[in-house]
Amino acid sequence: MARGRADVNSRKKLVITVLVLVIVGAFFYFYSQSSDSSIVEYGDKSLRQFGLKGDKDVGESFSTLVGREDSAIPKSIPVCDDRLSELIPCLDRNLIYQTRLKLDLSVMEHYERHCPIPERRYNCLIPPPPGYKIPINWPKSRDQVWKANIPHTHLATEKSDQNWMVVKGEKIVFPGGGTHFHYGADKYIASIANMLNFPNNNINNEGRVRSVLDVGCGVASFGGYLLSSDVITMSLAPNDVHQNQIQFALERGIPAYLGVLGTLRLPYPSRSFEFAHCSRCRIDWLQRDGILLLELDRLLRPGGYFAYSSPEAYAEDEEDRRIWREMSALVERMCWKIAAKRNQTVIWVKPLTNSCYLKRLPGTLPPLCRSNDDPDAVSGVKMKACISRYSDQMHKAKGSGLAPWPARLTTPPPRLAEIHYSTKMFEKDVEVWQQRVDNYWSKLGNKIKAGTIRNVMDMRASIGSFAAALKEKDVWVMNVVPENEPKSLAIIYDRGLIGAVHNWCEAFSTYPRTYDLLHAWTVFSDIMKKECSPEDLLIEMDRILRPKGFIIVYDKRSVVEYARKYLRALHWEVVIMYDIDQGKDSDDDDYHAVVIIQKKMWLTSDSIQVSE
Repeated sequence: MARGRADVNSRKKLVITVLVLVIVGAFFYFYSQSSDSSIVEYGDKSLRQFGLKGDKDVGESFSTLVGREDSAIPKSIPVCDDRLSELIPCLDRNLIYQTRLKLDLSVMEHYERHCPIPERRYNCLIPPPPGYKIPINWPKSRDQVWKANIPHTHLATEKSDQNWMVVKGEKIVFPGGGTHFHYGADKYIASIANMLNFPNNNINNEGRVRSVLDVGCGVASFGGYLLSSDVITMSLAPNDVHQNQIQFALERGIPAYLGVLGTLRLPYPSRSFEFAHCSRCRIDWLQRDGILLLELDRLLRPGGYFAYSSPEAYAEDEEDRRIWREMSALVERMCWKIAAKRNQTVIWVKPLTNSCYLKRLPGTLPPLCRSNDDPDAVSGVKMKACISRYSDQMHKAKGSGLAPWPARLTTPPPRLAEIHYSTKMFEKDVEVWQQRVDNYWSKLGNKIKAGTIRNVMDMRASIGSFAAALKEKDVWVMNVVPENEPKSLAIIYDRGLIGAVHNWCEAFSTYPRTYDLLHAWTVFSDIMKKECSPEDLLIEMDRILRPKGFIIVYDKRSVVEYARKYLRALHWEVVIMYDIDQGKDSDDDDYHAVVIIQKKMWLTSDSIQVSE
């Protein structure tokens, strides 16, 4: 009898084991099937669990990559934990903490870029926050955004007396105020133009002021209100205690970039801006022999202005008076002059030539930079406490020699010669890209509705002709130039456009879901030559792109076909693909092709809702 009961128990255990295995098998089957739909569940897996370890392709040849079997392409890519919905991989405080980087907090090193090694990359798709909605269209977005898209309202409370932002139901509203301009950025901007006696109190000064750098920009209302004057602003702020400033700016459709005046040069070439601005930006300009002010000096054009709105300019108490005395002495040694001063705002102007620098007494500080210092070298280059002198050509010209805006967009700038471009080559580039952009838009057809595309990124911008061709569209373009081509970015700024130097083997300094259209002209071919991972780049592009946004890949056909294999896993879909016959290289059998892709509205545990 005992043996019979044991046999019955054994049979029961066997049946239970088989049932468990069947249930587990069914679970994995349905999970794999569901990955083919537009619904994606939360998860914290990474591609490493699927056999794709970040930069595992480093060292593989280009032909090996594009010829990879479909079996090596994942059918799905896991979704990151929802706590990573605002992940900026190279500005991740958790990474800094976990890797125990020894950084000098007093000089803002912890706000600079520190990218994860391949083994520490998440390699998963960044989910939107619960309740995410399609962003409000431009120009309405300048003044209001969906609260669900950036569920952070501490700035509204902290800056309640300064009119930065106000929470109203499901929306966050931006009245246009700032720390120094409670009554609106428009009135403040007009007062600055009035201080400088610009015609009609218009800060663009008849097209002579086009590019502005706003450091410590808050939610970028200053830059947002300058757009109506045909002035474009690079609004700059770090991912600090007010960490969502730049996220708000980009959600509003205002040009902005995550960065800090710390120890490294900003990713912009010398002489890029006509105007710099700091409104109570809480920057210690006197630190380290004035190195931060000298970085601004590097970025300002001949005759450029720096508007400084701060209590120190008014000098009410002893500490303010001390700062004002020391700052006045520093800028005087830098050969800046006061152009205007009123209430708590002072505007300095930079000299047009080297003459003042050469007249200074020997040993005067700050010194001139050495003759072999390249002021346009920015990738990983430390700031220098020295004055970047003008080239002989610019010294003789007594200025930058640029045409007023908008003529400067299509006028060959003097610095073209530095990148060995002739006027004829420049004009041909303008013509070719106008044709290409017209073709892109005709192919997109009714996919693009008014106001749905605002933030555009040209991921390999050359000299900016893609952005120039979009002048009549109501968009702005972040022109990204490879770190080994900074001179090219100088031409882009000379044309009245903006951009940054970047290496696409790393993540870009922006929040997730901040661009409506990415233009990838030969970007994949370029990073493959550098032996970086194209899969990582695809995931990074998905991070940057808003739901329903577009990607245009223009590359060798084999590269385009390779990228297409990942569309299903990324929840992207092809709008159209076509060959570029004239793109064939004389020594290459590989034609060029274009594929236009749209990012799907994949869902997490909460539905994404469509806005008005």
